Amino acid sequence: MNKNNPLQHFDIDKEMRSKLKNQKPCVIWLTGISGAGKSTIANALDKKLHSMGKHTYVLDGDNVRNGICSDLCFKDADRKENIRRVSEVAKLMLDAGLIVITAFISPFEKDRQFAKGLFEKVEFIEVFVKTSFQTAEKRDIKGLYKMAREGRISSYTGFDSIYETPSNPDVTIDTEVESLEESVSRLINLLY
Repeated sequence: MNKNNPLQHFDIDKEMRSKLKNQKPCVIWLTGISGAGKSTIANALDKKLHSMGKHTYVLDGDNVRNGICSDLCFKDADRKENIRRVSEVAKLMLDAGLIVITAFISPFEKDRQFAKGLFEKVEFIEVFVKTSFQTAEKRDIKGLYKMAREGRISSYTGFDSIYETPSNPDVTIDTEVESLEESVSRLINLLY
């Protein structure tokens, strides 16, 4: 909190908004390398929760980089700022009583810990979407790995930018082993 800009108090709070929506808000933070399956899982989980009458929103790396983070590139400092902004947006959405699903590479442990630190323990679920680099490169539907290999993309995770595997995720989903349906079921069972 900025000491020179104190927070404004409002009478309606997170608990009241959550009660109105009849749900427990939380952030489900999907992290993993490009092509691991984060966006695919986020979409399927969003659809499942929606079918259950839950109020959700997906924050996806590609979509956010076309809006609130369109001024950022992929250098380490910009990646950090990207995750900081997304974390703060997720916090606002949680305050609105939503179940927020994020799908971001979020390559640095310190940045993921920053995000986690904005929430109460029960409000944040870190999900490591695991796959081998070889499998992710084979799934390269956007052609990004190919462009990185050709030198047309710099600061690409796995080539000239690192991915720090989560030290203690709440859930690990191995997309080389688990089906999409199994992955979503595991997450739903964790929530309900």
